[in-house]
Amino acid sequence: MNFSLLTAAAGDTANMVSMFVSLGLIVVVFYFFILRPQQKREKASQKMRSSLEVGDDIITIGGIVGTIVSIKEDTLVIETSGDRNKMRIARWAVQQNTTPKEEEPAKNSK
Repeated sequence: MNFSLLTAAAGDTANMVSMFVSLGLIVVVFYFFILRPQQKREKASQKMRSSLEVGDDIITIGGIVGTIVSIKEDTLVIETSGDRNKMRIARWAVQQNTTPKEEEPAKNSK
């Protein structure tokens, strides 16, 4: 009788260990497939927004297309359309910088 209790306790421990290992694997997969790519995209967006310059053509989150006229700490003034309408928007509202940028020439590694 004593032997069967030890076997049952060992079986319960093995089940608990496999459950924690499975849970740990799910957390790792969740991190690498969901959280990490989202952090990379957010970092790239933050870098793009911090590197905006006067004269850049942008598209806002709401779909407004314009050219940056002036830049302040957290806001931008953009000029839209040929009528030179000006709008003040928040810097976080910029979705895309459509101004073509020159890439730095690759260093020759010989």
